[in-house]
Amino acid sequence: MKERQFGFGIIGAGTISDIHALAINAIPNATLHGVYSTTKNKSVAFADRHNCTSYDSLDEMLNILEIEIVCICTPSGIHLDPAIKSIAAGKHCVIEKPLEVTLEKCDSIIEAADKAGVKTAVIFPSRFYEASKQVKKAIDEKRFGELVLGDAYVKWSRSEQYYNSAAWRGTWQLDGGGALMNQGIHSVDLLQWYMGPVVSVQSVAANIKNKGIEVEDTVVSTLQFANGALGTIECSTAVFPGAFKRIEIMGTAGTAILEESNLIKWQFEKEAGEDESIVQKMSEGNVSHGGVSNPADISFAGHQKQLEDMMLSIETGKKPLIDAIDGRKSVEIVLAIYESARTGQKITLLNS
Repeated sequence: MKERQFGFGIIGAGTISDIHALAINAIPNATLHGVYSTTKNKSVAFADRHNCTSYDSLDEMLNILEIEIVCICTPSGIHLDPAIKSIAAGKHCVIEKPLEVTLEKCDSIIEAADKAGVKTAVIFPSRFYEASKQVKKAIDEKRFGELVLGDAYVKWSRSEQYYNSAAWRGTWQLDGGGALMNQGIHSVDLLQWYMGPVVSVQSVAANIKNKGIEVEDTVVSTLQFANGALGTIECSTAVFPGAFKRIEIMGTAGTAILEESNLIKWQFEKEAGEDESIVQKMSEGNVSHGGVSNPADISFAGHQKQLEDMMLSIETGKKPLIDAIDGRKSVEIVLAIYESARTGQKITLLNS
């Protein structure tokens, strides 16, 4: 039987769109048909690089029957409109993180997709790395005992040139925030996936290096989870030279520490037969440099796995691992952290 083919289109032609194109082109039964961008010269150059069509309008691209899945790679605060139009055209949507920059916009996408019966996914490739999945499996198997601490550290470097490279960067309206909403949200997603719902946050934020932007370049927050565990998030784009992002999960009976896609600590009170092989396989060979100081220095491997997950979801009828409802959770946590930093108060979350 011939393998089912999936057609893709991409909306937006910035840096992250190239990652999506590379991921699509690496999948044997996926075809990138075309791209649409409001900046025509970018879309033409993108089409030349990736051997696809540059469409003159979004409607023109959405009318292509062969396109079944649309990747939305516009600036964060401009996801809603192309998502709604793509959903109305019956296309399944893969939306770059964050889902959107307000909960109202997130909810509009969720409601539209639900009514139209199309699938959504929000890009969080870190969940698809083998080491990340091993941590989740151990949590589900209760190997950590009672969870005690869940901590995320994202300490990166971004230059003035980075923020000046596009007018939307570093703005509340279109970027939705700074270091946490743009760079740290991957780790926020992982942390809530591992630790469960966040019930409250207390935070402080600052702009220390990048004075030309509206938003924070550094934020620290303490978290309380519904299961009683506590946690911290430290996130910055102001440090030199930057470091790999790090997640620490610690319980009464075990500890795991992730550094990018590597497990650098894996220790449990009750050892299991596979522990030694897990440590050997997962402790070397980071998939990428993680965008520590260069936002383009990331691998497309996680994106590829997530696109394949969407394709499998369409085939089987099951939901993608990270649909829009899941994607909303990290946005709610980030917005609560910002609200706490603005008010100086502890903020209680309602829906995470």
